[in-house]
Amino acid sequence: MFITSAEVIVTSPDRNFVTLKLTTDDGHTGLGDATLNGREQAVVAYLAEHVVPLLLGRDAHSIEDTWQFLYRSAYWRRGPVTMAAIAAVDMALWDIKGKVAGLPVYQLLGGASRRGLLAYGHASGRDLPELFDSVRAHLEKGYRAIRIQSAVPGLTSIYGIASNATYEANSGVRYDHEPAQRGGLPNEEDWDTRSYLRHMPTVFEAVRNEFGPELPLLHDGHHRMTPIQAAQLGKSLEPYDLFWLEDCTPAENQEALRLVRQHTTTPLAIGEIFNTVWDYQQIIREQLIDYVRSAVTHTGGITHLKKVLDYAAQYQIKSGMHGPTDISPVGMAAAMHLGLSIHNFGIQEYMEHGQKTDAVFQQSFSWVDGHLHPGDAPGLGVELDMDEAGRYPYQRAYLPFNRLADGTVHDW
Repeated sequence: MFITSAEVIVTSPDRNFVTLKLTTDDGHTGLGDATLNGREQAVVAYLAEHVVPLLLGRDAHSIEDTWQFLYRSAYWRRGPVTMAAIAAVDMALWDIKGKVAGLPVYQLLGGASRRGLLAYGHASGRDLPELFDSVRAHLEKGYRAIRIQSAVPGLTSIYGIASNATYEANSGVRYDHEPAQRGGLPNEEDWDTRSYLRHMPTVFEAVRNEFGPELPLLHDGHHRMTPIQAAQLGKSLEPYDLFWLEDCTPAENQEALRLVRQHTTTPLAIGEIFNTVWDYQQIIREQLIDYVRSAVTHTGGITHLKKVLDYAAQYQIKSGMHGPTDISPVGMAAAMHLGLSIHNFGIQEYMEHGQKTDAVFQQSFSWVDGHLHPGDAPGLGVELDMDEAGRYPYQRAYLPFNRLADGTVHDW
């Protein structure tokens, strides 16, 4: 069964998505997600100019060999652009293999290890009443675990607050935590770590008092703290029993997590900007994290992320796969199939895509009582409506960036 066609499709219903569609000589098709938020066109060029010519005529059944060929033959390895491109090919090949077999992908990965995937949503607010309303709205939608993000007094606009004016200014569209802004230049936000460290424990105290001890609560530090600041936050949040503290310090400095671990027992999740098992090698081996945060889309696809998670399982580290709206429905489906099959699943990030996106990508997953299931359609269970996708051409969009009060650019 040979690949006869490979199309790179860019569509922008609620945001920009990059999809690879492979077709075989017997008419089977497979989809892969290659979306890289704010740098989508770089992956488009990588795929169209470099990868697609290599795929035509290859055996669509040879998933592992194709992965190794695309990774090793380029010489220039790793990085988000390369790994997103490889991920798209990998997902599309698994999609095809499932359709040929007449089975959902999770069955090809060994079958289901659970009935569904516990998922968490994103609650946020400019003040406590707005935050509480957001938590209640998520509970009403069925979420059984919730990430808590709050504005900080004295700061005008920061990451993770869906109601910030800068997000609503995007052509009149409120982005419920899709911070990429359509336009020529990125938005500037402000930051002050000391104010944040003083404020967040009071927020979690209030949330626990309002919603009780049982609700799993998560928080994202978004790489903005130094190691000692991250240690301070983790320790100050211990009384509120977090499910995890995410990206507490920049992931590039992996040794920093040793210091954080020395000072706090708050569970740590990290890795959404990692791309390979080699990025994780030290922090998994030294048990410096509790959850692997990578997305299938940015980590070389199902084939490679499964290897990362199998390695993590040796150290009782679980999955917490990245799943915001800049992961397309194809990438989310891949995450669900992988999460359903592995033993060391932890939790799945889940943000609902907009109605336009759901019209472009026809999906088979279910959402019941706070749990996701990819469904039993053959392959990944997602089909692309080409006519609908063609209605939404690419629009340039950037993620925001941070400056401190003195003008210094800071980690966003």
